[in-house]
Amino acid sequence: MNRYTLAVLVRNQFGVLNRLTSMFRRRQFNISSITASETESEKYSRITFTFDGDENGKQQLINQLYKLPDVCSIKELTSDNSLSCELMLIKLKNDPNSRDEIHSAAEAFKAETIDYSRDSVVLRLIGNSSKMDDFISLMRDYTILEICRTGTASIEKGGATLRQNLNI
Repeated sequence: MNRYTLAVLVRNQFGVLNRLTSMFRRRQFNISSITASETESEKYSRITFTFDGDENGKQQLINQLYKLPDVCSIKELTSDNSLSCELMLIKLKNDPNSRDEIHSAAEAFKAETIDYSRDSVVLRLIGNSSKMDDFISLMRDYTILEICRTGTASIEKGGATLRQNLNI
């Protein structure tokens, strides 16, 4: 199975996200992450899906998504043609015995301490998904209290935009 990232430009309408995720469900794709937000125009929203599947299924999914009336444009984003990042907040137990190791790991991963209390420390980490996964693996040696991750945010490199391929 391959991992794919699709950026979908849609009309900013009630229920669009539900219709799109239903299409993924019907095609039996498991969505790894979803990022959705209004774009530079309040008329449109951009939804970025990251999911696993095969090439044939992905192409069929794209064809089906284009049949939905609110879908304006779809672009497959790859590491070659786009820039991607994710945000993670991770709350760890602030144990005096592990404080130095956690601080060293945070420094190595360029994580920022954004909250510090007697009981816990919250770190903010920005990067690609594998960086997040690696950091979580390292922190499993300590007491993770909570993790919150955004979906992947991706944008095409260069002057190309998702709006250039409008299917309206």
